[in-house]
Amino acid sequence: MDFLLTLVTDPAAWAALLTLVVMEIVLGIDNLIFISILSNKLPQAQRARTQRLGIMLALVLRLGLLGTVAWIAQLTAPAVTLFGHAFSWRDLILLAGGLFLVWKATREIHHHVVHAEEERDNPSSTVQLTVAGAIGQILLLDIVFSVDSIITAVGMTDHMPIMFIAVISAVLVMLFAASPLSRFIDRNPTIVTLALSFLLVIGMTLIAEGFGSHVPKTYIYVAMAFSAFVEAMNMLVRRAKSKRALGTGQ
Repeated sequence: MDFLLTLVTDPAAWAALLTLVVMEIVLGIDNLIFISILSNKLPQAQRARTQRLGIMLALVLRLGLLGTVAWIAQLTAPAVTLFGHAFSWRDLILLAGGLFLVWKATREIHHHVVHAEEERDNPSSTVQLTVAGAIGQILLLDIVFSVDSIITAVGMTDHMPIMFIAVISAVLVMLFAASPLSRFIDRNPTIVTLALSFLLVIGMTLIAEGFGSHVPKTYIYVAMAFSAFVEAMNMLVRRAKSKRALGTGQ
């Protein structure tokens, strides 16, 4: 108890908590986009439940991994050597997750571009995902993002209560943002392609990290924010043109 009281009265602990909460929320954006896109392939009645379940699985995984910090720290030690390069278990997990994300994003972009017109004309032709399939894919990416998130948290502070609060806060933000983000993506088809492109970039970043090439996350998220801003401007322009066309038609 004395330890917790000391943390509460320590300004450095509050600064570390705020920094870690913001970082965990930013890192959670990747996971949230993936969950939103994947859940939108489910029937409407199952989407919200699948999103909540996927996010709660992320929380359970991250809290479980926090309880094994000593084991997590060992994941950064060299495990295997291939072609003269030493890979840690963290590297291998990031490589596997990055390859899966690149494959998934590429497949979804292809499906979205090739079958978009067919699905508009005949909605019943849409191949919908099962809840179990969606949860399985969400769980797979949760493991990758959770390991990366926890290693980041361990590198920033050695206080377990701060890590737990930061992880729980970030997941709660994801929980509240999931449904609005999912609805926004579903209502705006061009956003789907943009979001899938983000996942493709994130997948390539994970692969680069797995090979030991550090890619500053700031560059990635600034580029994503700029792309989102440009698309938002395009949406406003399209909406204004649509209103003018309706006014002219009347």
